[in-house]
Amino acid sequence: MTGSIVLYDGVCGLCNRLNQFLLKRDRYDKLRFASLQSEFAGNVLRRHRLDPLDLDTVYVVVNHGNSDERVLARSDAIIHVVRLLGGFWQAAVLGTVIPKVLRDALYKVVATNRYRVFGKSDSCILPEPRHRGKFIEI
Repeated sequence: MTGSIVLYDGVCGLCNRLNQFLLKRDRYDKLRFASLQSEFAGNVLRRHRLDPLDLDTVYVVVNHGNSDERVLARSDAIIHVVRLLGGFWQAAVLGTVIPKVLRDALYKVVATNRYRVFGKSDSCILPEPRHRGKFIEI
């Protein structure tokens, strides 16, 4: 599988908005998606000794299935996927100038309040038919 896989909370309004943002701008077809509630995400996270029940974190799987597979979390994950969009989005690398501890603290504030501010669905939202091939385990 090429590209990176975004593991997101499938019932989170903010997470689903992020996915829509990424889908609209992924001109080079570098991104795939799987909900954190999926068996696929659970298997990947357990393999990396991460908690599959931690729905407060967005993860990105880089080089899935290869010997150099790795999982990025929180602000590192966001910076990685935005950079993959190409063009001026590559300027997201400037976010790394901010110390990781501060980036992740801000991320935690947003993650803690995301349901209250952006809402929560009763179940994972299905993507539009034209994007279904980009989602794992729908």
